[in-house]
Amino acid sequence: MTLAEVLVRLGSFGLDLTWRIECDEIVDPRCVEMERRSAGAGMDTLTLLSLTTPFLQLINAEARGFARDELVLVLTEFDSSSWDVMAVDERVLSELRQHYPDAEDL
Repeated sequence: MTLAEVLVRLGSFGLDLTWRIECDEIVDPRCVEMERRSAGAGMDTLTLLSLTTPFLQLINAEARGFARDELVLVLTEFDSSSWDVMAVDERVLSELRQHYPDAEDL
């Protein structure tokens, strides 16, 4: 599952968020660009989506989604295939569970 796929599954909840990205391991030049664009005020969801592709690999990366100044979503990718998702809205987690039945609650 890619970052783009997760962002799309967030639906309208994720559309209005502002994102800040941190990548512990830089394995793709787009990681640097995502960090640069998310510095300061952050970047919008469509900008983040434009920087992701099905072949973008992230290792030990965290994407934090903010509604205004409140942290509402954290996506943590460990090895380009395993994600932790923390959300203030249970509907987001329910939506992801529906599309990814192998998902586990931690």
